[in-house]
Amino acid sequence: MTKLTLGLQLGYWGALYPAAHIELAQEAERLGYDSVWTAESWGNDCFTPLAWIGANTSRIRLGTSVAQISARTPASCAMSALALDHMSNGRMILGLGVSGPQVVEGWYGQPYAKPVSRTREYVSIIRQILAREGPVSNDGEHYPLPYTGPGAWGMGKGLKSITHPLRADLPIFLGAEGPKNVTQTAEIADGWLPLYYSPYRQEVYADQLSKAKAGFEIAAFTLVNMNDDMEQALYPVKAMLGFYIGGMGSKQRNFHKELMARMGFADEAEQIQDLFFEGKRDEAIATVPDEFADEISLSGPRDRIRERLQDWRNSPVTSLLINGDATLLREMAEMVL
Repeated sequence: MTKLTLGLQLGYWGALYPAAHIELAQEAERLGYDSVWTAESWGNDCFTPLAWIGANTSRIRLGTSVAQISARTPASCAMSALALDHMSNGRMILGLGVSGPQVVEGWYGQPYAKPVSRTREYVSIIRQILAREGPVSNDGEHYPLPYTGPGAWGMGKGLKSITHPLRADLPIFLGAEGPKNVTQTAEIADGWLPLYYSPYRQEVYADQLSKAKAGFEIAAFTLVNMNDDMEQALYPVKAMLGFYIGGMGSKQRNFHKELMARMGFADEAEQIQDLFFEGKRDEAIATVPDEFADEISLSGPRDRIRERLQDWRNSPVTSLLINGDATLLREMAEMVL
């Protein structure tokens, strides 16, 4: 049985800076939450708000969920993590993810090709920088160091970080959905950040996680909605799923849709996407099966949520990352911590 911890998932910003994030992080720390996480999409970055939160807290771990690897080179990412780890006295968790082709190619102007091998190279370079055992080099096709390709002056040399990292073993987590990516995550990372996880369908990821090392963490984003009316409790989950499965990806490739299919809801996933692309968003949301929305969330009356927490404790998940106001943070702390 897993001893669950709790994390506060603040996510990425909407149109405006959410000033309440500092107070929420401080409340989570006071309640004994293990971690707080920031994200990025195509607006705010994830490191700047995390640094601000770190300056206003003292114990809670600070994670990115996730830093998009196409947003910055591996060396730049390592520099940010290295600095934050020093300034927070060793509280940093570097969560990385590949995002999707629409964002990578449309926002960052980078090719999306070979996301699994790109991730492996990216992590390898960061590990070298943090180890600081010698000049960093990489002969892979994605991030060659030193660079000698088109436009190079031929003057690049392998370098070693001027600043000594606080921890060579700063934890690296990966956000991964596809089978190959999850298998690689268990091999090269210290933790996994699943977007959807069902403790009732552990077989979906059992093989991919079978070779995870001791101490491997699984921090699962879990929507929590306490409401005596199950329909109302499930609606925010279904709305999120309708958007991600219907619109967060192209008609040809949508990783969220493919994951839903692997979890046993292939026909429904196809219907949701079709409706979303037809502009029928309300119908797409209504098509999301209650069963699926219920399995990946904690929804319903308080006593029901308390009972279903036992199913999460009986899974490989080590931490539930939740999003909500101070009242919800306190209620969850009372049930879990």
